[in-house]
Amino acid sequence: MSVPLARLFPLDLLKGFVAVGRRMSITQAADDLCLTQSAVSRQIRALEDHLQVRLFVRQHRGVAFTPEGERLFRSADGAVQQLQDVAGELRRRDGRQPVTVTASIGVAGLWLLPRLGSLQRAHPQLDVRLSASNQISDLRADGIDLAIRYCREADAPADAIRLFDETIAPVAHPSLGAHRLTTVAELAQLPLLEFDDPRPWLHWRNWLGAHGYRQASRRGILRFNQYDQMIHAALAGQGVALGRLELIQPLIAGGQLAVVDMPGAALGSPNAFWLIHATDHPREDVARVAAWIRAEAARVAPASAQRQAAPAPPGP
Repeated sequence: MSVPLARLFPLDLLKGFVAVGRRMSITQAADDLCLTQSAVSRQIRALEDHLQVRLFVRQHRGVAFTPEGERLFRSADGAVQQLQDVAGELRRRDGRQPVTVTASIGVAGLWLLPRLGSLQRAHPQLDVRLSASNQISDLRADGIDLAIRYCREADAPADAIRLFDETIAPVAHPSLGAHRLTTVAELAQLPLLEFDDPRPWLHWRNWLGAHGYRQASRRGILRFNQYDQMIHAALAGQGVALGRLELIQPLIAGGQLAVVDMPGAALGSPNAFWLIHATDHPREDVARVAAWIRAEAARVAPASAQRQAAPAPPGP
């Protein structure tokens, strides 16, 4: 016996359920839906509460269906796929498809999002979808048109377009006075903010070692698993961060962050930022967005020019 339509669970919860069921992973489903893991977990719990049954059991890696969950998925997956197919057909008939751009969470939050207003002003008719994820996607399989990738030149695809290079230097809110430091030992007296990332050139140990200083901060290190979170902590005056100068150029130009101005403070990174197309023959809207990204990247000043152009931090 079916339930009345008014008593059916909210259908928006079905997207989260199907996404998890297709991937057997809440983390990967969250990436597919451009949501946080906790948001997807809440959707699953809400659906279980409505149905008063458990749909998944957690395992060491991923999740597994309960018998009730498997039964629901067999029906829900086909229904959602039919809706996806119909929605795709309707979009094509209307003549417009969204342009999907993927980038890491840090690049999306610090570089793309602050600039999207200019894209909307230049092309108000465009429908753009930003997918912020630190996982490498299969662009065509995942329906992604453009990707901004961070890698060495040797690892970039042959047709990738170099957007800008990367320079690493300590940055802090002007209130910390880090811009007036003259020695690495003085810097190590301040609280340091660390990006928890496997690439060594983004770590304080690498930067301090390059300057002959082996001891970490005596005030302790506060670590973050997302780069944009660390930069927000630096903006709040919580410590000194290793700034990726080209990525955070507007914050330096606006005086919100100051670069430590000591000899050798800026170190080159082996990686750069690249624009990758999903296809050699992009449709017109994708080409417009790609041209806008290239134009914005061309405005990124080299690190040396940034330090010269940045306003002088207030004196003591």
